Amino acid sequence: MQGFFDTKIEFLKGVGPQKGALLNKELNIFTYGDLIQYYPFRHEDRTQFHEIKDLHGNMPFIQVRGKIRHYEMKGAPRKRRLIAYLNDGTGELELVWFKGAEWMLKKIQPGVEYIVFGKPTVFGSKLNVAHPEIELATQQSLDSGHLQPVYSTTDLLKRKYLDTKAIAKLQKVLLPEAVKRLRETLPKDILETYGLINKKEAIENIHYPDNINELQKAQYRLKFEELFYVQMRLLKLKLARIDKFKGLIFNTADLLNKFYNEFLPFDLTDAQKRVIKEIYRDMRSGHQMNRLLQGDVGSGKTIVAFICLLIAIGSETQGALMAPTEILAIQHYTGLKEFADKMGLRIALLTGSTKKSERKIIHEYLRSGELHIIVGTHALLEEVVQFKKLGLAIVDEQHRFGVAQRSRLWQKNKDVYPHVLVMTATPIPRTLAMTLYGDLDISVIDELPAGRKPIKTVHRYDSNRLKVNSFIKEQIELGRQVYIVYPLIEESEKLDLKDLMDGYESIARAFPDIPLSIVHGKMKPEAKEFEMNRFIKAETKIMVATTVIEVGVNVPNASVMIIENAERFGLAQLHQLRGRVGRGADQSYCILISGFKLSKEARIRIETMVKTNNGFEIADTDLQLRGPGDLMGTQQSGVLDLLIADLGKDGKILQTARQAAQALLKEDPNLEKPDNIVVKNQIAAMKKTAINWSRIS
Repeated sequence: MQGFFDTKIEFLKGVGPQKGALLNKELNIFTYGDLIQYYPFRHEDRTQFHEIKDLHGNMPFIQVRGKIRHYEMKGAPRKRRLIAYLNDGTGELELVWFKGAEWMLKKIQPGVEYIVFGKPTVFGSKLNVAHPEIELATQQSLDSGHLQPVYSTTDLLKRKYLDTKAIAKLQKVLLPEAVKRLRETLPKDILETYGLINKKEAIENIHYPDNINELQKAQYRLKFEELFYVQMRLLKLKLARIDKFKGLIFNTADLLNKFYNEFLPFDLTDAQKRVIKEIYRDMRSGHQMNRLLQGDVGSGKTIVAFICLLIAIGSETQGALMAPTEILAIQHYTGLKEFADKMGLRIALLTGSTKKSERKIIHEYLRSGELHIIVGTHALLEEVVQFKKLGLAIVDEQHRFGVAQRSRLWQKNKDVYPHVLVMTATPIPRTLAMTLYGDLDISVIDELPAGRKPIKTVHRYDSNRLKVNSFIKEQIELGRQVYIVYPLIEESEKLDLKDLMDGYESIARAFPDIPLSIVHGKMKPEAKEFEMNRFIKAETKIMVATTVIEVGVNVPNASVMIIENAERFGLAQLHQLRGRVGRGADQSYCILISGFKLSKEARIRIETMVKTNNGFEIADTDLQLRGPGDLMGTQQSGVLDLLIADLGKDGKILQTARQAAQALLKEDPNLEKPDNIVVKNQIAAMKKTAINWSRIS
């Protein structure tokens, strides 16, 4: 049976070797199985006829029937177009052909009834349809109204006569044979519990449904199945990890309590308390912790990290915190050292810049166990860095480290893996987190510390620049500092540098008495560091930069973020940049500056930023705008090669599918029950290439 679906596509009637090779190359369709799972992205409604008098320019594709009264050719010889006037008794509609006008001229006949399908648009005061589909109105064509599938295709395929209609024809040839051989891929229980139609019906109706209701049931069933199996794979990996990797048991909270009662400088938010409880529960469980901690910029992840380190140190082990850049590592070190000193704990910083003599001492203290906490960059991964006993490894902004790099940190212990906490300030939409990190436990800090004022965000056009400049002046007079950020398009670094330098010059002219800093990617690291430090020490009042400042720098006194050409930034980037301000007690501002001409997407991005400070809301909008692959750079991950589900729109189905998978594995973890054999077989048959991204340990 599998043999049938593995048959090469060229053997299907109407394909052959040449078209087969094109389908392989352009659409990744190699077999009958690939074609049957090449689903239409929409359906055109051919079930109803509209009257011409009811048509308007905002309608999607419509179908009308009528007679061509007359037609004419217009325009200069090389730009001739054919216009035919279709009348149905209620009104007249212009049909226009710019391409193939001569060919159409031979085909159409006045006084004959036609069925016409296309998109109505308003041109001047008249409605017309450009390049409509047109066929003779026979009894058969009038009776055979249906939902017509529309498939994605490419320009090359269209030129070789493999347009959406041709693909639909191939599906029609294959469907009857394929449906006979389809086996059910979900257990009977799940079909009944979630009201799903069977696989055969779903495949028939996804391509050729009789009505919208059938189509929706087919879409739901196939999306559910796809997401169910993604979750099954992740949850099975998680179960395997829990079984396989035993964890250190940390039972004592003495150090934590001492810090909490004597030295904690402020009250924790409810979200921080909840997250600490979740982490402590993992550390006591006897299983190795693998947890992702998500929290917006400024939500207080660092203090949570320190409290978790105290749990590890209280059980006589050591802690490590790894950050992607030296600036970020120094920032973490400075923040944690203040608390560590109060608690009488030894903490050290290890980066590429650490002197050789200092390194030697750090290495010795780590091996002897005298050093409790090490903060560092990739330098922590070096072979020479050895611990007496590493209890907790924390990685900040983990997406900036490769899987292989991270795993080197977990292998620092000989006998048992350390607990692992991964932190990110990039809000990941729930649906994406459940799919990419579905085998991790996820904790979310979803509230800001008390007293933090939300950043006020406004959108201004280039023409308001003088007003923006006087606002900058006011803020600097109040003792604040300002960031002015220019976009970076990697393809044209020269152009970017020109934009930045032009911007710098005009800012220098506008603020002749105010000291400025400039930072961009072409500068040497030490020059960059020097400029950053001048700004941190408030020696300069305005920092002109490209997006290099997106992650890291914490300057509580900087309360204004100006983003030039805001329309050229993605949402996640805009949100990260805005997070650079709002770190002190003063009211902070983010001003998005753009030209008047904005694409629809750019407008949505800017409106979203003005409307909300909530990173998760922003991430959800970003997911809908860009799709999951672009959002996480995961197109190659295998996890996101979804055939029909869309993580931007199908969050509810994903949650239901995950619950179904959890319930099934709870009841039958090894899939041994007869009813669940279909699931076991399906998992085994799924592409072996789908990597598990989040396998941290």
